[in-house]
Amino acid sequence: MSHISAVPVGRSLFYLIVAGVAWGTAGAAASLVFLVSDLGPLALSFWRCVGGLVLLLGVLAVRRRRVARTVESGRRRALRVLGTGTGLALFQSAYFAAVEATGLAVATVVTLGAGPVLIALGARLTMGERLGRGGAVAVAGALAGLVVLVLGGGGVAVRPAGVALAVLSAAGYAGITLLTRWLGRDGGGGDALATSTWAFAVGAVGLLPMAASEGLVPHTAELAKVVGLLVYVAAVPTALAYALYFAGAAVVRAATVSVIMLLEPVSAAVIAVTVLGERLTGATVLGTLLLLTAVVGLAAAEARGAVGRRRAEAPA
Repeated sequence: MSHISAVPVGRSLFYLIVAGVAWGTAGAAASLVFLVSDLGPLALSFWRCVGGLVLLLGVLAVRRRRVARTVESGRRRALRVLGTGTGLALFQSAYFAAVEATGLAVATVVTLGAGPVLIALGARLTMGERLGRGGAVAVAGALAGLVVLVLGGGGVAVRPAGVALAVLSAAGYAGITLLTRWLGRDGGGGDALATSTWAFAVGAVGLLPMAASEGLVPHTAELAKVVGLLVYVAAVPTALAYALYFAGAAVVRAATVSVIMLLEPVSAAVIAVTVLGERLTGATVLGTLLLLTAVVGLAAAEARGAVGRRRAEAPA
């Protein structure tokens, strides 16, 4: 048994809760960076990748060597790292751009709500995984939530372009998940922490030309504040949150992980309203509830499917 998988379930749940809340603060930090500087979403995503890479390299350097390792071919490892790095760069950059375009609350809810739906549809198309009745209802509910958010925003800055960027971000997140699931179907899961570390390196290299054209150095009268926010984004919702997420997800069931990760949009929405002064109309709240209900429905459908598979595989 690996060192990570030996973590008690109670502690793993705590790790996941902290990770979900921490991820919810990334968009808020990005909003503050955009308010006090001219740093763009691509440059912010680049510095997040660089900071996460440096910190996770430190974690790898001090990590105990007794962690169990999975034998994986060079081609599969390269596909995993390159695919994860590309998806990570798309996920983060499009999300920060969505926050800049349509606000923290809506961008986070659309990204986190559309992600599981795209994962379910992608798994059906690429791996033949059946949605089932519950999954189909959840997908329909999520699409309805997106329509309500886009068309019923009222005075809230729910801009179609921002929603489209959030869906693009969700597509990057879904791509990472589907690639991981596809490569792990035969039990070859790889080293999640090492994959994330080198994926940040791939993301940083891929983002560098675009981030440089956007401007890597922020022009601001509050440079110390901007640097502090960048350090925070790299340390808390990136290096710390990813490390805690992988440690917890190695122990807790996937359906439970999906539900706990709903803390991310919830914490982001709370910060958006209480700290950033964003307003939520009734239509925005309804769209948010539809999206989050769809995610819970997908998690419940996954749990029922897992139980059914275990019963089918059990000896007579």
